[in-house]
Amino acid sequence: MNDTRLPVIRPGLTLSVYIAAIFLSAALLFAVQPMFTKMVLPRLGGAPTVWSIAIVFFQTALLAGYTYAHLLTRWLSSRQSVIVHVALMSVATLALPLAIARGWGRPPEQGEALWLLGLFTVSIGLPFFALSANGPLLQAWFARSDHPSRHDPYFLYAASNVGSFLALLAYPFAVEPLSRLGDQASIWSILYYLLIVLILICGCLLLRLPQAPQDSGDLTAPGGAAPTWRDGVIWAGLAAVPSGLLVSVTAYISTDVGAVPLLWVVPLALYLLTFVIVFQRRPVIRQQAALFVQAALLSVLATTLVVTIIKQLLLSLALNLLAFFVTALVCHGELARRRPAPRYLTAFYMWMSLGGVIGGIFSALLAPKLFATVAEYPILIVLAILCRPRIGSAGFDRRRLIWLGMIGLFGALIIGLLASGVLQPDDVQFKWLVGAIAVLGLMASRDPLKFAAVISIAFLAGSFFQHDVIRRDSLRSFFGVYKITETADRSYRVLLHGTTIHGAERISEIERSDTERPEPLTYYHETSALARSIAAVRDAHAGGPIHVAVVGLGTGTLACYAMPGDIWHFYEIDIAVIKIARDPSRFSFLAQCAPQASIMIGDARLTLGDSPDHIYDLIVVDAFSSDTIPVHLLTREAMGVYLNKLAPGGLIAMHVSNRHLELASVVAGIASANGLVARTNEGKDIEETDYDQYKFSSTVVVAARNDEDFGELGGPEGWQVEVANPKQRVWTDDYSNIAGAILRQLRQE
Repeated sequence: MNDTRLPVIRPGLTLSVYIAAIFLSAALLFAVQPMFTKMVLPRLGGAPTVWSIAIVFFQTALLAGYTYAHLLTRWLSSRQSVIVHVALMSVATLALPLAIARGWGRPPEQGEALWLLGLFTVSIGLPFFALSANGPLLQAWFARSDHPSRHDPYFLYAASNVGSFLALLAYPFAVEPLSRLGDQASIWSILYYLLIVLILICGCLLLRLPQAPQDSGDLTAPGGAAPTWRDGVIWAGLAAVPSGLLVSVTAYISTDVGAVPLLWVVPLALYLLTFVIVFQRRPVIRQQAALFVQAALLSVLATTLVVTIIKQLLLSLALNLLAFFVTALVCHGELARRRPAPRYLTAFYMWMSLGGVIGGIFSALLAPKLFATVAEYPILIVLAILCRPRIGSAGFDRRRLIWLGMIGLFGALIIGLLASGVLQPDDVQFKWLVGAIAVLGLMASRDPLKFAAVISIAFLAGSFFQHDVIRRDSLRSFFGVYKITETADRSYRVLLHGTTIHGAERISEIERSDTERPEPLTYYHETSALARSIAAVRDAHAGGPIHVAVVGLGTGTLACYAMPGDIWHFYEIDIAVIKIARDPSRFSFLAQCAPQASIMIGDARLTLGDSPDHIYDLIVVDAFSSDTIPVHLLTREAMGVYLNKLAPGGLIAMHVSNRHLELASVVAGIASANGLVARTNEGKDIEETDYDQYKFSSTVVVAARNDEDFGELGGPEGWQVEVANPKQRVWTDDYSNIAGAILRQLRQE
């Protein structure tokens, strides 16, 4: 008689293979996100929004993968699902090694978000979709296995997120500094092939069983009943809020520092860490503790967002990230508490993923169209408060209604007084007012509706009151938010991008009808380093006409240094900026000084590269996204482009003023790598600064082929020779070190 008994497979071996496959799949899934986004970033000017759109793509692909896994486990047998999925993983290898697909060179002047989504889909859509399905699919296979722990496979979700978490942290701190993008793509491909082998082994372990065990989970136990549409909507809602916050908080913290993997992965890693914590069998952070800490942090965060009492970068980053982490922990903790029986595991993940897509689409795609300012951040904070469970009795009893009515009247009174101008508090008084509102909210935190109402009042009050500033206009584009404000005495009109002034002009000069040139202000006043750089080039040409390229338009202030016979070309990626600069009712620099100046639309690395070689006597790099220069304009390859376009004896002037990053040494490094010499001026000795009249100091690094080309800048007055640090690695398109730039700046303060 034949022995039909199956060979014994130790449970530990089965579990190890499943954990290895899930861990590696998650690591590949999340390592590819910063890696490929970094490849794409230079195509869109290094804008922080690129990562926001990338998150929408990744979340949408994740939803597609989860839906595929759900349908596969519901409609196909174990054997069929294994065959289909291994085949899909194999077909996806046709997209390896990962690279930007052919035909996707330059983005359009409008519709950048949709173009970017298309680029991601064509380039990495198939392998990312296949990887996205592995988490829920392998957990479903494990639930059908004969392993003793199959009755509660949710612990494998924690293992998946550990892989994601470690991969994300490894990228900016180990992978990016130690390897080139090409090498990263090759290693990623090798590990993808290894993953196919592990998935095949998992499938064989499942198929060795003559008949898969019945879905685990006791239907008589709590949560054993089939989930309803209401359950699905709640799951999606609890997932949508932290997903939307992930996009908005990442954009918020990267606005003034830079669109770089370091600042992308930290919020995403914290987001994943919350899943690791809440889906453990014994969470290390209890939900009640998280609720208490969240209430305190959101009260403080709301106060700082309204009155900006924290100006130190690291403290601001820490507060925003900590508040985001605890908020995601609360929402995901509620998700874990409401999870269904394992037989509905794939449906649960599908609803969660749908919520993630909704949150991402709201923050990255809809909010820029709906709001002229970054209103989605405070809106999501209020929605996060509404996701808190109510502690105590439910329902609208009389006391609760009275409480809410009093809050409403209090808020209406404050906002009415501020909006009408009757109440004109100074900064200190206003801070105390908002602080008192936040404390009131903390006292009401046991009831999410009361808490949300109080915090909403703080945000609304802040939107009506800005000290010493009159808001005139606000525009929002793919590249950020632009605010046009006026001083309270209507002396100056100011353009802000994010939190940084990008130009200012006297209102009297805008409103007058004569053709006299307006006075350049901010970083471009007559004694500024950039003004002196222009003068040095003009002196080298004996006062004759010069050919100038300016990367970054702003308000067009530099146009007022153009003289008859000059040829000036401005390179600007954002159409919104061009509209602002060309509108004489907003700013008159272009209209009065250089109305015929050429403006090239697109990323400067691409558009400047199209110009003839060796034609510019001066190239000014003054492209800022809020307070930071896009990294791809600060690399060895970028300096090579500038050098190719520079005429003999010409100068390259790079404006690198920054509150948070030390960039002068970076420019010295990329200049030296191209055989150039550099000099730096920080405005200490030559600039006549007057902040009340909007004349600011600046840090400018000028590079030339030899010392003689500096002309008058070669003298001792303020210009210091900037020597490349041999211990500091040169920035390239494959390498940058934002963390090092931050540390160097902190040491100088």
